[in-house]
Amino acid sequence: MKINLLTPGYSVSAQLCEADFATLKAEGFKTVICNRPDEEIEPPLHAKFMQAEAARLGIALIYNPVSSRGFTMPNVDTQAEAIDNAEKPILAYCHTGTRSTVCWALVHANRLPVDEIITTAARAGYDIGKLRPQLEAMAEEEA
Repeated sequence: MKINLLTPGYSVSAQLCEADFATLKAEGFKTVICNRPDEEIEPPLHAKFMQAEAARLGIALIYNPVSSRGFTMPNVDTQAEAIDNAEKPILAYCHTGTRSTVCWALVHANRLPVDEIITTAARAGYDIGKLRPQLEAMAEEEA
């Protein structure tokens, strides 16, 4: 499992397995956000199994499935609520970490300059430059 730091309180990774939660606990993660829908993965990786292992270790798990076909505003709102209110540090995961990064970016469209969002994602290994128009539009809507 490779953990990619976006901010001091929010990191992303690719798909987790139950065994990864011991490492997350050892590294101090308090909350995990699962952005991977169960229908994309084999049953042993479903959120209910991840949630059981997280709970066993005292880690909160929030299930916010984001389809690879696109994001919804309820997805963004759920991610924002988790980022704002969940105990940190947070690790969000999906297939590769990209959706979890994009979710973070959409949440921050009206909180941070767009260049900073794109640069932060790039430092973590995610090229989200193609989202610039959407991020700018979201920032203008909130202004």
